[in-house]
Amino acid sequence: MSPVVRDGGLRPGFHLEPGMKIGLFGGSFNPAHEGHRHVADTARIKMGLDRILWLVSPQNPLKAKTETAPLSQRISEITPFIGPNDIVSDFETRIGATYTLDTLRALKARFPGVHFVWIMGGDSLVSFHKWRGWLQIMAMVPVAIVSRPGAMMNARFSHAAKRFMHYRIKERQARILPAMTAPAWSFFKGPLHGHSSTAIRAQRRQSAPGI
Repeated sequence: MSPVVRDGGLRPGFHLEPGMKIGLFGGSFNPAHEGHRHVADTARIKMGLDRILWLVSPQNPLKAKTETAPLSQRISEITPFIGPNDIVSDFETRIGATYTLDTLRALKARFPGVHFVWIMGGDSLVSFHKWRGWLQIMAMVPVAIVSRPGAMMNARFSHAAKRFMHYRIKERQARILPAMTAPAWSFFKGPLHGHSSTAIRAQRRQSAPGI
């Protein structure tokens, strides 16, 4: 199946069947890179996901608008990094959501019976407690954390990890995580990939004409 890219409108732009295990991978993807592919592929294999829904945010509230490329550009740059059954979506723009909490509420309401699991890199776990409604997010869906370079120790001792330490399951139980009742989370270790959006943006600025 070819990747699905949807733009505009009020409908989700995709269909999910009850019982499916769907990874939700949200972010600015400004730009997407091999590190994102590593996180997505690791989560897909560990949990046996049916597909991953790449949720491209209109604007990360924790990042500067001046550094964020247009949504259409960011969506197009994701395509080389996704799996064959994955979906790239502007769902958050469609529903006018700024925060992950609102996105999750909308997805769970529209697709009852689907087993959603939120995916993030270990670097995101470090600042997760700064997200609006992060406690509610942990109570809404299971969360899968994938190790990222330089963030393993900080992620392990992050505010969120300590707050929910008793709800962490072992990595070898990854396949059951999507169907578990939240809060539930796991940390997936593995080969680390060093690419970052920040470094890529810096390279682009240096190579831009007139700089």
